[in-house]
Amino acid sequence: MSRKDDNFPVESNDCGSLLEAADKITERRNQASLELDCLNTRGIVSLMNREDRKVAEAVAEVRTDLVELIDEIAASMKQGGRLFYVGAGTSGRLGVIDAVECGPTFSTDPDQVVGILAGGEEAFFQAREGLEDERGSGAARLARENLRPVDTVIGVAASGETPYVIGALERAAEEGALTAALVCTRNSKLAESADYRLEVIVGPEVLTGSTRLKAGTAQKMVLNIISTTVMVKLGKVYSNLMVDLKASNSKLKERSLKIFQEISNISSQEAGIYLEKADFNLKQAVVMFERQCSRERARELLESSDGNLRAVID
Repeated sequence: MSRKDDNFPVESNDCGSLLEAADKITERRNQASLELDCLNTRGIVSLMNREDRKVAEAVAEVRTDLVELIDEIAASMKQGGRLFYVGAGTSGRLGVIDAVECGPTFSTDPDQVVGILAGGEEAFFQAREGLEDERGSGAARLARENLRPVDTVIGVAASGETPYVIGALERAAEEGALTAALVCTRNSKLAESADYRLEVIVGPEVLTGSTRLKAGTAQKMVLNIISTTVMVKLGKVYSNLMVDLKASNSKLKERSLKIFQEISNISSQEAGIYLEKADFNLKQAVVMFERQCSRERARELLESSDGNLRAVID
């Protein structure tokens, strides 16, 4: 799907727009759960489990667009671009979670992958749902990021109608950034505003309108796929090992040790020595051992290969 130059939809606050939003798939009643309150515990669990099985299939339907989007994001980030997730409520919290986890998993800088939640940090722990109706606030929040054409902004909103997120994507487009909409309905205002439409249609929720359920699961799956695949393409993974993890605690230091042993087939004691010499920079430690070189030389080799460990040691 190529980037497009369509005009943004005009915001409307009349009753007609409210009725239109209410007809979205995310607000419809699920015919399979009409007697939800009459079911016993086993019945509810079985019903929700059956519905959740549909999520992975729905994500599979957007694989082609995901591939194209991820390739663009990776190419942009290689040029210093940043990745932003913008959302409100559950959608925004999922974006924040995925962004925050990129630090310890891939040693990204805090401003490389950023989650923006309507209402800020306070809204993560306590619902402030009214803030999502402020379209101008979304635009203003993105304006503070000084966006560039190499940046990417992904708007996350199950209904695709959240004004805060629409405003943010409009601002991103004005600055020339790549934009994408992750939604769970078709033909939404948010998707119309984006270069890429990731329309993951999971169907009505078991509990009508509660998009923290199937829609939230779908959003988390897609965000995980995007961030993980981008980081693989940026050379932050060797085989299926997180060689760019940030060893900031004892658990992650132990994981670094085990990964080193997996790659180089050396003793725990020897791996520990090299990791200490490299201040627990796993990539540098592995290169120091495999190439029998100094830490400075290991750093140079990694820099010349854009951080790709396989290119240095294989």
